[in-house]
Amino acid sequence: MSTSSLVKDAAIVIRDIPVQVVRKPIKNLHLGVYPPDGQVRVSAPEHLTDDNIRLAVISRLSWIRKQQEAFQAQPRQSEREMVTGESHYVFGKRYRLEVIERRGRHEIVVKHPSTLQLLVNPGTTQANRTKVLKEWYRQQLKHRVPQLLEQWEPVIGQQVEVWGVRKMKTKWGSCNTQQRRIWLNLELAKKPPECLEYVVVHELVHFLERHHNERFKALMSQFLPQWRLRRDTLAKEPLGSENWID
Repeated sequence: MSTSSLVKDAAIVIRDIPVQVVRKPIKNLHLGVYPPDGQVRVSAPEHLTDDNIRLAVISRLSWIRKQQEAFQAQPRQSEREMVTGESHYVFGKRYRLEVIERRGRHEIVVKHPSTLQLLVNPGTTQANRTKVLKEWYRQQLKHRVPQLLEQWEPVIGQQVEVWGVRKMKTKWGSCNTQQRRIWLNLELAKKPPECLEYVVVHELVHFLERHHNERFKALMSQFLPQWRLRRDTLAKEPLGSENWID
């Protein structure tokens, strides 16, 4: 086993598990298992040897396999065909899709109590129907997030300069502490509102503590005592059929 350093970004296999290794100017090694299929990623200090990284992964193999099994068992939505009768979710509530073809602007209309109308021009492709729904989801988040930031910024004592919504493959949210920027996963528009609030608080707390260490957990418990319950609720939610690809 080599003790030389891996290149900055490398893919290695440890006990038949592919591991993505990213070297960064950080003090401690961080290991994560990410949806939708249990990808293993290690962020490692630049000085750490191959041996140290491999040993760190091997020492947590049992935990890694448990996380991967949980992802495999997690319910997944079937491929969406964007036709009448399909089920779609909006902030945790199930809606029946009704596709209406007519001339005019593409739009989504919520018909209470449980119908989501997709109004499109005749002959609109499945891809373009999906695009209309995605943009509508984006607007739903852009309506809710400012309210959450207004509520939580003074509580946590941190302010976001820029925030946005995008599809993300492995995270529900991310932040840049220097630029004070937050990104939120578009899929959150489908999840219960308390999940969106949890992710917003999570990213704001990262402005106080960058790492998922004990201080971070203590701060989360201080600001949002039920954060673990919300995290677990989010983890149990069905994964999107699109595999979270931009």
